[in-house]
Amino acid sequence: MAIRKPAIHTAALKQIVKRCSSLGRKQEAAVAATATAGFDDVPKGHFAVYVGENRSRYVVPISLLTHPDFQCLLRLAEEEFGFHHHMGLTIPCEEVVFRSLTAALK
Repeated sequence: MAIRKPAIHTAALKQIVKRCSSLGRKQEAAVAATATAGFDDVPKGHFAVYVGENRSRYVVPISLLTHPDFQCLLRLAEEEFGFHHHMGLTIPCEEVVFRSLTAALK
């Protein structure tokens, strides 16, 4: 019998959405302009992530947060970087892998 990893906690998902999506813009207004630069181009229902060695920025739909494969990437990001950094959500994987995964999930 395969052991299934527990789903990412609801609180962590809410924190990700709050910090990285267009839903959190109002709450981020108090942060300096340099910290929020780049959030204006994120459409409603999406959030930005940074991927790979060069920290390339990708805007992905919030619906990916519920997919088990994407949640695995979020767990890796939490283990490696935590959720308390200023750059935004950083995914620790190669860009090619990330693009392939997100293309398959859309």
